[in-house]
Amino acid sequence: MEEALRQRLQRSRLRLVQELRVEPLWDLLAQRGIFTQDMIEEIQKAGTRRDQARQLITDLQTRGKEAFPTFIWCLQETGQGALAAWLSEGYDQSQWGPADLRPVEVHSHSGLSDPRVRTSDHLPSLVPVAKERFREPSRDTEASRGPVEETSQRDFEMAYTLKSIPCGYCLIINNVTFSRDSELNPRLGSDIDCERLERRFRLLHFTVLVRRDLKAQEIVNELQRLAKRDHSSLDCCVVVILSHGCQTSHIQFPGGIYGTDGRPIPVEKIVSYFNGLHCLSLRGKPKLFFIQACGGEQKDRGFEVDSEPSVNQARGSTLESDAIPFQVPSGDSDEPDAVASLPTPSDILVSYSTFPGFVSWRDTQSGSWYVETLDSVLDQYSSSEDLLFMLLRVADTVSAKGKYKQMPGCFNFLRKRFFFITQ
Repeated sequence: MEEALRQRLQRSRLRLVQELRVEPLWDLLAQRGIFTQDMIEEIQKAGTRRDQARQLITDLQTRGKEAFPTFIWCLQETGQGALAAWLSEGYDQSQWGPADLRPVEVHSHSGLSDPRVRTSDHLPSLVPVAKERFREPSRDTEASRGPVEETSQRDFEMAYTLKSIPCGYCLIINNVTFSRDSELNPRLGSDIDCERLERRFRLLHFTVLVRRDLKAQEIVNELQRLAKRDHSSLDCCVVVILSHGCQTSHIQFPGGIYGTDGRPIPVEKIVSYFNGLHCLSLRGKPKLFFIQACGGEQKDRGFEVDSEPSVNQARGSTLESDAIPFQVPSGDSDEPDAVASLPTPSDILVSYSTFPGFVSWRDTQSGSWYVETLDSVLDQYSSSEDLLFMLLRVADTVSAKGKYKQMPGCFNFLRKRFFFITQ
C-alpha cells in the first residue's frame, strides 16, 4: 500500500474504530483476496467490535496496493457509503484503474447466489495446487453431496491457499567452516545439502537466498532482515539452517544451532522473529523451518526388530555427526531466555533432522541423511501430498538407515494442511 494511503488510514483510525461495522466485511475481503480466512480469524480474536476494527485497519496497511480501493468498495457494498465517501474524499480514484473494482459474481459457501458477494477478476491467474486437489463443489451438486464429497470439501477448507508466484522467500544458512576457537569441525558434505535444497525450493517457486558461514550475530541479522521484508504479496516463508547444533533451554521449541564463531542461537529465538508479533506481513501465513543440526550428543544404536536389514548402512569414515555437548552458558550470553512472553505460536512448523538430545548424521561425500531424504521425498510426492505426510515419509526412511539410528521429527503449529505449488 502506498505511504499516502497508509497515512490516510492512520488519520481515519479514530472514526473508523468508532463507526466501522466489521461483521459484513469479512466475506467480501476474503472473496477479493485481501485477507485469507486464517487472517480474518486472527483479527476476530482481537476482541470487541472496536478491537477488531482497530486490528483490521492495522493489518489492511500490509496487504498491498489493492487493499485500499477494495476496502472502499467493500464499505460501499455493505451499506457504509458515508464512511467510504469520507475515507476516499479528495483521492483520485481514476488511478486505481478500470479493473481494480470490477466485480464478478461468485457463489457463497451455502451455494446460494448473493449479488453482493463478488470476487476480483484481476487476481493472479495461477490456481494454487491445493485448490486443484480439493475443488469446492458447485451448487448444482451440493444438495446431493455424499460422504466422499463432504470429506473433499472439508479438506479444501483445511488447506492453506498458495496463489502467488513466487510463493515466498526461502533463506538457507549453510555453515561449513567454523573458527578455531569454537573447536567445531568443518561440516564436510553440507554444500551438497545446500545445493540440493536450493534447487528444490526454486522448483517449488520460492525466491531462494543462500548465506554461507555466518557468525551467530550475522545469523540473527539475516533472520531479522528477512522478517522485516514486506511479505504482504507472498503466501509463506521458509528458513533452512545447516549447522552444528546442541541442546539448550527452551519453552516452546527445543535445540539450538551454532554460528561459525561457536556461539549458540536457540531455535526458539530463530522462530520468534517470524511470529505474528514481530512479522505482521506473515501473520496467518505458514512459516516453515527445517533444521539440519544435532539436538544433542547421544548416539542412538536402535533396538532389534523382526524386519529386513536396514538400508543405506553407514559408509565408514565418511560418516560424521553435527553434535557438540550441551554446555550451560556463563556470564553474558547470546542465548536470552526471554521467550516466555511470546504469544502462542501459530502457522509455524519446525522440522528437525533428529530427535532432541540425539546426533544427526551427515555423510562427507553425499550430504546428510535428513536433507538427502527430504529432497527425494519432495521430488516424488510434493505434487500430490501435504507437507506433514511427506515428513512422515522422511522420518520412516531416515529411521531405517545405518548402524547408528536417527529419528527426524517436527513441532507442528500449522492450522491447515500445507501443499507446495508444483506447477
